[in-house]
Amino acid sequence: MAERVPQTDRQLHYRPAERVMDLERLGSLHASRLSFVRSLVRQMARERWQISRVRFALDEEGYGTAIYRLQTPQGRYHGVIFSRPLEAGARSDRVIAEAWDTTFGVVEGDVDEVLLEQMAANVPLQEAGRQHPRLLVLSRANKSLRNFAHFVEALGEGRQPEPDWLTRVGYLYRTTAVYGNGKFGIADFVRLRRNPDFSRPFSAQMLAVYLLRHFSIEQVEHIASARAPLTAVPLCRELRRYLGIGNSTGLGMAPFLINHPQLVQQWVTCRETALALALEQVPDEAQRERLIELTRRAMRHMQQTVSADAEQSERNTATVNALPEVLVWLQEVALEPDLWQQLVAWAERTLPLEAQELINTLLIELYPSLVDPLEERMGIDEGLELTPDMPLVRLKQLIDTHYDWALDEDFNDPDACYWFWYRSAEKEEPRLGVRHAEPGAEKEMPLAIAPRVRQAYDAVCAFLEANPRALVVEFLIARPRYKDILRRIQSMAETPYGEIRANLWHHDMKPMHLLRAKLAFFGASRFDPKSDRWVRITLFQGAPLVEELNAEPADLAGFDDWSFPLEPSRVEPERTSDQGGER
Repeated sequence: MAERVPQTDRQLHYRPAERVMDLERLGSLHASRLSFVRSLVRQMARERWQISRVRFALDEEGYGTAIYRLQTPQGRYHGVIFSRPLEAGARSDRVIAEAWDTTFGVVEGDVDEVLLEQMAANVPLQEAGRQHPRLLVLSRANKSLRNFAHFVEALGEGRQPEPDWLTRVGYLYRTTAVYGNGKFGIADFVRLRRNPDFSRPFSAQMLAVYLLRHFSIEQVEHIASARAPLTAVPLCRELRRYLGIGNSTGLGMAPFLINHPQLVQQWVTCRETALALALEQVPDEAQRERLIELTRRAMRHMQQTVSADAEQSERNTATVNALPEVLVWLQEVALEPDLWQQLVAWAERTLPLEAQELINTLLIELYPSLVDPLEERMGIDEGLELTPDMPLVRLKQLIDTHYDWALDEDFNDPDACYWFWYRSAEKEEPRLGVRHAEPGAEKEMPLAIAPRVRQAYDAVCAFLEANPRALVVEFLIARPRYKDILRRIQSMAETPYGEIRANLWHHDMKPMHLLRAKLAFFGASRFDPKSDRWVRITLFQGAPLVEELNAEPADLAGFDDWSFPLEPSRVEPERTSDQGGER
């Protein structure tokens, strides 16, 4: 069973589930210090992980193989990256693509020539390859062609690229899939859960993305130097820091939040616990000034965030326009013990959703010593359990009490049954179809929980009329099709944050909110929808660099302070590289 809301010496005050698990609010979340990219960077710094380059066999155009070694106190791993020429007609971010600029994986242990040969033959094929079971992560990425060309040209001419190129598009590469947990024959989830280096959710996947970021810096410098050995300069530190890795993702990410309610419960509970802990603190003047500083940084970051999507651009603008009011409020309201609680209450009355959740994110940022230990609770062993001997009337009461949001929906309304979810024949990826207008509804995926609860509830009520003392098992003998949803109801009824309180069939349902919610927990920034069904984001922008990590930072608090990165105001040319060659 999923853990319940944790207790402290005195009961924390949590926000109600009907507010927190509203789909639009979930679609307004920002990356916080509990996001997986932040947790990984802290772990790497705290445990003194070391990253070194052991092979960099690239030609003048940057094609070839690179291998990076990661040494932790617990073990050794290698990131193996293959860069290959890609014809323009084969370049696609869609899941149906069959070739990419770069493919890569993270391997547990050492990489000898036999394993490297096997990987070289299979990793570039991705799903179609025969992947090695020591692979922890399998991934692929495409270049941002304009950025890549601009960076190579500028560095080759002995000057730094213009920073606003990274403000518009914050990366040189964007991943189109980062696979883990046993996909396509690689190491399974249990193996990772037993590994102290990667026991947190998605930590191995985030490491792979971090290594790709480092490779993108070294590759673009290598090509510039190969083309213009007399004039080329390395990328300056400020731009290396400002460089992230993009990700392009679509509806394939959406089912995860529905199919893993206990994990969602953990993630949201940890975030809500962090907020509750922050809100009960008595602030001092230094903490108020710190919040003002963070608010100004976040406002500037959002001013610099570019989105071609009209709706997202409007949301960003609304948040930016609201933040000066927050600054005035913080500067003028008296420093009272419940100042943070006053702030959140005022924000909920006054500000748009994204601004509200931004304030919550910044409050969480103020208290690392309270918040950071929660990262150890972000994972859970999932397992929905059926209780067959429960009285059926008790089950009905659970639905009445905990799934009232599903019962409130009128499924006789055509708008309430507008969409259906199905899997594409091409890649077995989730898609949305219009019910009664497009074919395939008979192959619908059971992702929408609200109608399933409603159907089960009606069947339970009908059965109880004839069998008022029935047990759940007796109902299931007569109605076995409801077994899965009853197991879910019984397991999740006492977990307030496990279910997203939305009808995923509804005409007004925005799948982008599902994507945003999950990506916020990953640590995404620069949220840029390209339609209502796929989005580009940036990871690790502003994060500490490999050379900073290898230097074993003494000030871990400062090392971890990289949320809401800002465009460098100026960049200085560099004539020597601190990257180093093979080590």
